Amino acid sequence: MENIIEVSNLRKYYKTVKAVDDISFSIAAGKVFALLGPNGAGKTTTVEILEGLRRADSGRITYFGKEITKVNFELKEKIGVQLQNTVFFESLTVKETLKGFLGLYEKKFDIDILVKKLELEEKLNSKIKTLSGGQKQRLAIAVALVNDPDIVFLDEPTTGLDPQARRMLWDFINELKLSGKTIILTTHYMEEAEYLSDFVNIVDHGKVIACGTVEQLIDSIGMKSIIRFHSNKKFDSYFKDENLKIIEDTALSSEKKIYEIQTDNVETTLSNIFETTRKNSLSISEIAIRQPNLEDVFLKLTGRTLRD
Repeated sequence: MENIIEVSNLRKYYKTVKAVDDISFSIAAGKVFALLGPNGAGKTTTVEILEGLRRADSGRITYFGKEITKVNFELKEKIGVQLQNTVFFESLTVKETLKGFLGLYEKKFDIDILVKKLELEEKLNSKIKTLSGGQKQRLAIAVALVNDPDIVFLDEPTTGLDPQARRMLWDFINELKLSGKTIILTTHYMEEAEYLSDFVNIVDHGKVIACGTVEQLIDSIGMKSIIRFHSNKKFDSYFKDENLKIIEDTALSSEKKIYEIQTDNVETTLSNIFETTRKNSLSISEIAIRQPNLEDVFLKLTGRTLRD
């Protein structure tokens, strides 16, 4: 499949931080490509270089088979950009804002469709300053699409959206992909990347630490079924298994914790758990069995420690 963007050995260093540290990847046309990583991993810096908002220290970028040194006007006609933080003129209305951006391009998306898809119809004549955070976010995405771009950059597009609006936007992104557009998505939401992405690059400390389809990434960590349950804090004293882990950051109280165990044999492991509970008069509840997902991959590769 044709690669619409190719990136080789991209670097962007600051005095004390290697924001982008020798990153390479390619993006196929008509697919959703996700950069997934913790806060400060280098996702936004990477896409801002591709968008022409930052200059790389070194590296090679190819668009449509042609190497570029900067994003010129011809290329800007073909890309749409939704920034992580977008600032609008607060005294303009939604309609005035969309018309203003529409006038900058030759190629144009049908504004009526955009407004309907992003549920901004009732806010067309409202001033920007009266919009909620979620409405401004949806407007930013509409602005990114006014030129009907071939490539759409969405930087944390669902931040600040409620679950209903997030799901609506996911459906819209899938529609954009089906129409032939290439989507470059940055996110730290596991479910979002898993639901939308054809290909995922996991980024941490400025480096790509894993890449592949969601299925390939899950297979790569070799995890089997996962059993999770609540029990009192003595459980791990009686049940000895190297795969048993206490999920400390979701402890319910000092007397009750959440345990997780990986297993190749769910039936045998459950039997051992119940037997340990019975013999030692322990309490156990809320047992759940699931298959590994992208969150398991992410946590295994980046750790559980929260970073800002």
